[in-house]
Amino acid sequence: SDGELSYLVNNAGITNDKLALRMKLEDFMDVIEANLSSAFIGCREALKLMSKKRFGAVVNIASIVGEMGNAGQVNYSASKGGMIAMSKSFAKEGAARGIRFNCVTPGFIATDMTDALSDDVKASYEASIPLKRLGSTSDVAEGVAFLLSDGAGYITGESLKINGGLYM
Repeated sequence: SDGELSYLVNNAGITNDKLALRMKLEDFMDVIEANLSSAFIGCREALKLMSKKRFGAVVNIASIVGEMGNAGQVNYSASKGGMIAMSKSFAKEGAARGIRFNCVTPGFIATDMTDALSDDVKASYEASIPLKRLGSTSDVAEGVAFLLSDGAGYITGESLKINGGLYM
């Protein structure tokens, strides 16, 4: 029927990396707008729609750098760290209505972006990861699917680290 929503994954994201001393306010705000403001709008609208039937689950795709920071990514780190904190606040507001909000925080995942890296750079990343490999997109998708499932029905306001042990 019209206006029903049970599950939402907020996965929009951009980067615009440079050292903080060289970062213009516009470079900072563009990333905040694309990554954090868009997730806020998605969460707010999901909360409205899901409140009608008192059921729903939202997963926000954050990042390991939202937990640990990263040089050259002040804007991206802030957007993803903000997303983690925002998800906890939405979780507190949604709980009474049976609506859960969680995050996943992927580490280095094999994607088109990481394919562009040299073999040496990839090897150095893999060496720093306790599980000694980049993650796959299915590693992330499986975590998201779990958090959306009834099996995670007692989990809200949580961040699931999907990073091969790089950040614990």
